[in-house]
Amino acid sequence: MTSTASTLPSNHPPAGIHSLWRLRGYLKRHIPALSVMLGTSLAGVGLSIAIPLVTKAIIDGPITDGEIDPVLPLGLLALGLGILEAALIFWRRWIQSNAVLGVETDIRHDLYEHLQQLPMAFHSRWQSGQLLSRVTTDLSSIRRFSGFGLLFLLINITQLVVVTGVLLHMYWPLGLVVAAAAVPIIYLSMRFEKAYVVVSRRVQDEQGDLATLAEEGALGIRVIKSFGRSRHVSDQYDDAARRLYETSMDKVRLSARFWTFLEVIPNLAVTLVLLLGALGVGRGDLSPGTLVAFIILMLSLVWPIASLGVILAMAQEAMTASARVLEIFDTEPAIVSGTRSIAEPRGHLRFEHVDFRFPDQPDDELVLRDVNLEVAPGETVAIVGATGSGKTTITALVPRLYDVSGGRVTVDGVDVRDLTLPSLRTIVATAFEEPTLFSMSARENLTLGRSDATDDEVDQAVRVAQAGFVHDLPWGLDTRIGEQGMSLSGGQRQRLALARAVVARPKILVLDDTLSALDVHTEKLVEAALKHVLSDATGIVVAHRASTVMLADKVALLQDGTITHVGKHSELMATVPAYRQLLAADVSDSDALEGVR
Repeated sequence: MTSTASTLPSNHPPAGIHSLWRLRGYLKRHIPALSVMLGTSLAGVGLSIAIPLVTKAIIDGPITDGEIDPVLPLGLLALGLGILEAALIFWRRWIQSNAVLGVETDIRHDLYEHLQQLPMAFHSRWQSGQLLSRVTTDLSSIRRFSGFGLLFLLINITQLVVVTGVLLHMYWPLGLVVAAAAVPIIYLSMRFEKAYVVVSRRVQDEQGDLATLAEEGALGIRVIKSFGRSRHVSDQYDDAARRLYETSMDKVRLSARFWTFLEVIPNLAVTLVLLLGALGVGRGDLSPGTLVAFIILMLSLVWPIASLGVILAMAQEAMTASARVLEIFDTEPAIVSGTRSIAEPRGHLRFEHVDFRFPDQPDDELVLRDVNLEVAPGETVAIVGATGSGKTTITALVPRLYDVSGGRVTVDGVDVRDLTLPSLRTIVATAFEEPTLFSMSARENLTLGRSDATDDEVDQAVRVAQAGFVHDLPWGLDTRIGEQGMSLSGGQRQRLALARAVVARPKILVLDDTLSALDVHTEKLVEAALKHVLSDATGIVVAHRASTVMLADKVALLQDGTITHVGKHSELMATVPAYRQLLAADVSDSDALEGVR
């Protein structure tokens, strides 16, 4: 259950502004709102400059001249500008919240949709915690920067440039002091960016590792408790949490040093301005009103400079987050939907010289080789083979959870790769050996493959799968099943998964050792009911027990990745020693079946 950020399935691209730039399409969808945000913000900058200039006019005009009458209108003008600035800030934040949340929602939707399109090979390589971290934490980092950091980065830079220009125009010696203060800030920012991007990526990767451990600990709680390994798992989690803590503290120390310098430099600049400004007023080089306005304007630069550290830190987090999110977006779906559909599918299934290897495996490491099998509509074939022979892999090729490496799989003569994925997966339904149930009601789990199923169809599927226990749950079919169905036994989960496949009314029904967790009595009842269902569908049954073979019209023996024999059970028992040996553990059932076949 241990995992580290160094074991990620792909190389990390360097984070940079290009990562955010590649997500610009999401910002384009909200251009009107973003334009209003930028416009109101720039107008606010203009007002923040205008108010000190009005103050200068009051001091150098009516106050210096001893005239009281002009003070009131100028004071009201300053008050009106302040109220207008506050109104613009309110308007900007209201629009900003809607636009930014819309951007995050769009990215989140597209990212989840893209994850659903990626093949099983991708999901088998990636840690679920790393994916979860990207969908939650990383998208929040992008939202924070796009909604706050990016806007204020533009505003603050604009304010720094414009105000510095105004200060140089008002009194150039003091303006040079302010401009000179920007040099060490730019230098420190560049140093900070290089170091921060590395530590920020480490924090985000370690957050993903920690999420993986937390998820595995929750899902595997029964195994952990049964082996008494709670302390061991807790120690692993503590170690990962400690690594994250230490890396986060490195990040905090780096940020603290940077922000400290950003606080010191503006304060030193203010001190110099006060000193030189006082000397200038004393020599008559500038008026008192000019000095007051100069100081007010300069103080207005303290926040843009001091916030630069926060914004740069936020930008670096968003850049590394964007790079992590783009690792997923850049992964092209290996299984692409075709364009054809079958108007009235019959379920005639054929494997024609099929080869298969898992992605990233050498060409000579074939899991399946030259597999040939034909299953006529309404016919059921049982696939029998030793553990690891490739039985489950064969069943995964039918709904295109994986694609063949050679040859082809056809349904009614059409290559499954030419069919649209929705069309194919309407024709094919699978009940897996390890059933997956979702944190939703029993009814929603049952109708997952066909949302328009009627209550009668659901009840019939429940009877076929001998899953009548659902009616005894506290709220019947409306009872919410816990995550992964952990509140149910293994047999109950298998029966619900089987009922779900039956509800879908497929033309091809794949049963991947679906009855393995059932007791003998329940298994016989399920098999008797399934015979009726399979009479109307093409069936593929992965069988480990001789009793399961009763469901099939014929048996395919899979050895070393290829089908070596196809025939009736009795024929294979009489002529194929390897087949007899596989079923030797269930001799009593085998003897009974010989009389049947």
